[in-house]
Amino acid sequence: MLNPPFNLAAALLLAYLLGSLSGSLMLGRLRGVDIRTQGSGNAGGTNAFRTQGWRFALGVVLVDVGKGALAVWLARQLQIGWQMELLVVLATVAGHVWPLFHGFRGGKGAATLVGGLAVIWPFSLPWLIGLWLAVLIATGYVGLATVLASWMLLGLVLVGGQADQPVWLGFALAVGLLISFTHRSNLQRLATGSEHRFQRARLVHRWLARRQ
Repeated sequence: MLNPPFNLAAALLLAYLLGSLSGSLMLGRLRGVDIRTQGSGNAGGTNAFRTQGWRFALGVVLVDVGKGALAVWLARQLQIGWQMELLVVLATVAGHVWPLFHGFRGGKGAATLVGGLAVIWPFSLPWLIGLWLAVLIATGYVGLATVLASWMLLGLVLVGGQADQPVWLGFALAVGLLISFTHRSNLQRLATGSEHRFQRARLVHRWLARRQ
């Protein structure tokens, strides 16, 4: 039986290495492209969709969500405790953002976070995804939708019974800060009015335009 400190170290290292397996960059190599040289330059699902199409983007999202879920599942087999599983989620997201295997230039971490939450707190996902879709449909801004959804996790912790557990508060705060940091360029462009809109997703705007 491995001792708990060794189990935790192994789980965190494995999580980071799994996170470093970037879906867009691995699938891009099969296609002979590096999407970091195209579009926004980000190795994530949104840029994959804009530059390579929905099939490629779907593969990217499945890989990135899957590795987040797999990292937590493997950590659970090491019996490190649910509190430490929260650190595993953050380690996997960190691997995605700063991947060891791809020059520490990765994506923004949202899909990998979703995968981790699907295992450790599936209750949160309908609320986060619901808010993400609502903001996207209303504004067309993917980055804004992602940042707001990440901060909603803190709200869910406060109202969902975990507010008296500092580890959950710390985790939710870390998630909000990390996702805001990885989307800092989106937020800067929003402030200057130059952020790219996903026009086809602006269903509210299109519906209002038809009624005029």
